[in-house]
Amino acid sequence: MYYLLRRILFVFDPEKVHYFTMDSLSLLLRLPPLRWLFNSLFLCNDTGLETDVFGLKFKNPVGLAAGFDKNARYINELSYCGFGFIEIGTLTPKAQAGNPKVRLFRLKEDHGIINRMGFNNEGVEMAIHHLKKARKNGVIVGGNIGKNKVTPNEKAVDDYLICFERLFDFVDYFVVNVSSPNTPNLRALQEKEPLEHLLNVLVSKNNTYDNPKPILLKIAPDLSNTQLDDIVDLFSSTHIDGLIATNTTISRENLVTDVKVVKGIGAGGLSGRPVKNRSTEVIRYITNKSHGKIPIIGVGGIHSEEDAIEKLKAGATLIQMYTGFIYEGPAVIKRINKAIIEYRRNK
Repeated sequence: MYYLLRRILFVFDPEKVHYFTMDSLSLLLRLPPLRWLFNSLFLCNDTGLETDVFGLKFKNPVGLAAGFDKNARYINELSYCGFGFIEIGTLTPKAQAGNPKVRLFRLKEDHGIINRMGFNNEGVEMAIHHLKKARKNGVIVGGNIGKNKVTPNEKAVDDYLICFERLFDFVDYFVVNVSSPNTPNLRALQEKEPLEHLLNVLVSKNNTYDNPKPILLKIAPDLSNTQLDDIVDLFSSTHIDGLIATNTTISRENLVTDVKVVKGIGAGGLSGRPVKNRSTEVIRYITNKSHGKIPIIGVGGIHSEEDAIEKLKAGATLIQMYTGFIYEGPAVIKRINKAIIEYRRNK
């Protein structure tokens, strides 16, 4: 059924149809019978899925990655799709339009997406407005934070700190995003010295609260092994709580889509199946380097039960979807959760 719906939706502009679909779902789920139907079709309520990590209890380990619900508008609706946690953002202190449109492209043959959205969001205050109204339905909510495009890197810490302080009472964990390829010079913050400073500032602020929240770092798949070694060292020295591996890639290797089409699309981060193997490699490398001591949320190219189990075997504790959710629909979440139950029972 979903694949027929996908064929229709994929006729239209990706960004416009995203909001049309979510707004339509929001209207439909106001009806109790449809909420019951979604619960029946997509929720997998099994205590064997409960996962304790970062000091939080996740009802299941399958989450929605940041970027899908940038402004925390659709937490209620997405909770009915079977996710155990939802990550909002990336949020910046001030609202910003992002990069010029058109900025979102499907690579159907590769089951991938290229985006150069540029942290488009309504700002942290509007997200808080939506979070106050969200029911959540037992779903953990993470806050993915970044800096405004106009903020120079030497003042980036201020932007991250504003988002952290304002969101603190409304999310369950934080993600520091310095790995998006779509904000100029943002990835320079992944270098060891500026990243260490940024994380230390946030951890110090976090420790002033009576109930500190988990802080995670989201990293790019394009880092070298030397840079990954630095990340492992920073995890220990800054005392953050975990990593998300990985963000989108700037690589265009091994694509089936015609080279001319890809070049015509231009810059942006590539997600979906093309990034699956590299994402898993990064997870495995960090796990081995840290002797399994770093909690990791694995994301990148998860489109099936096998993809999810592969991430767990590589060392991920939780997983996230985005592009796979778009291509496969909500039913894949329940299938993955059932596969995880079997995987855990047979370990």
